[in-house]
Amino acid sequence: MRSGMGMGALGLGAMARATAGNPLSPRPPHFRPRAKRIIHLFMNGGPSHVDTFDPKPELARYAGKMLPMRNLPTERKTGAALPSPFKFAQHGQSGLPVSEIFPYTAKHADEICVLRSMRADVPNHEPSLMLMNCGESLQVRPSMGSWLTYGLGTENQNLPGFIAMCPGYPIQESQNWQCGFLPGSFQGTYVDTRKTKVEDLIAHIRNPRLSLEQQRRQLDLLRRINERHAKARQNESQLEARIHSFELAYRMQMEATDAFDISREPAHVRERYGKTTQARQILIARRLVERGVRYVQVWHGDSQPWDNHDDLEIRHRQLAKECDQAIGALLTDLKERGLLEDTIVMWGGEFGRTPVVELPKAGSNAGKVNGRDHNHHGFSMWLAGGGVRGGMAYGATDEFGFKAEDNPMHVHDLHATLLHLMGFDHEKLTFRHAGRDFRLTDVHGHVVDDIIA
Repeated sequence: MRSGMGMGALGLGAMARATAGNPLSPRPPHFRPRAKRIIHLFMNGGPSHVDTFDPKPELARYAGKMLPMRNLPTERKTGAALPSPFKFAQHGQSGLPVSEIFPYTAKHADEICVLRSMRADVPNHEPSLMLMNCGESLQVRPSMGSWLTYGLGTENQNLPGFIAMCPGYPIQESQNWQCGFLPGSFQGTYVDTRKTKVEDLIAHIRNPRLSLEQQRRQLDLLRRINERHAKARQNESQLEARIHSFELAYRMQMEATDAFDISREPAHVRERYGKTTQARQILIARRLVERGVRYVQVWHGDSQPWDNHDDLEIRHRQLAKECDQAIGALLTDLKERGLLEDTIVMWGGEFGRTPVVELPKAGSNAGKVNGRDHNHHGFSMWLAGGGVRGGMAYGATDEFGFKAEDNPMHVHDLHATLLHLMGFDHEKLTFRHAGRDFRLTDVHGHVVDDIIA
């Protein structure tokens, strides 16, 4: 429910590893990490890999014809081959091919590792979003940002450790950044970036009727009452969550105002990012990680903007234009500030799209044969920074881009590798719940050493 996404989501519960009274205190990982933080650029809806980072010239040979292979089952009926309407070119010393719709991102080809053999479980948004974010498509599980803040805490006690920004709500809403059975302090804090005023980005961040000194006296009284109440109710995580949500909200009043106020950036930096909503939230993401926020998730938009079942050429071009300049600026900024070496930037959606056309469906894409269906069999994502090898493509789909064939990399493998870069053995970062030890990767996942520098 949306009501669980306000400041109450910042509360804390008991956690054995945490220092007394503050489970978000910084803690060491299992071993020396390559990265300290992650920015997840989430292209929700599912961008087409064969139109972005996985060129398939063979599709042109079969344009308008059925492929010489059976179309794999996806969500809807599909037909003949649909070549990409976009041109690809090689970039950087590595010669990594990138679509024309991402010219700014392409300038960083030598920092990017394209994962061309990603695969998920099903061709449906809801379970695939849960798998990508929480490692489980059916059951309620903590999100990756929650696992990282559970394991590492946060470097800035005046800001949440995990922030999810989206202009509106993606489907599945707060489940995408849920803490599941982990204590409440590890829930992601939602920020609606449709709002431009700093005081509106996080609801109720300021009390217009009380000064900071008056609030402090009020909170001290409330804490004494709550602590007396809690003594008779040990391990009451919801009560602990409420106590500490008030405290964090109080501390955030000054720091959050600064972090979210991009007007404090020099004009040339703001111009570098651009003027779109994506530009604003990606610039905020950079400001958050340099202030110690552990995991920042940047969603492209309301519902599933990249879900282009029709008019793909027009829509993909527009969506890329909304974010590409800012993505390039982010990578430039992080590199110039010495942050890219220990910050992972991750780009992608919950799955890809078919290399064949989606057939018209009444009430949906009726009369249009110019889009692609969902494709979980093979798709692309990319990583940059944080110990990742740049200027390379890992794995491959078949000659048409339908299925991951060379070094298939499941979402569980991605999670295992990200946790490894952050200093964790994914099999040992666990939480005891309902009689067994749970982890982000469940009982799956392998670290992909080939993409680690």
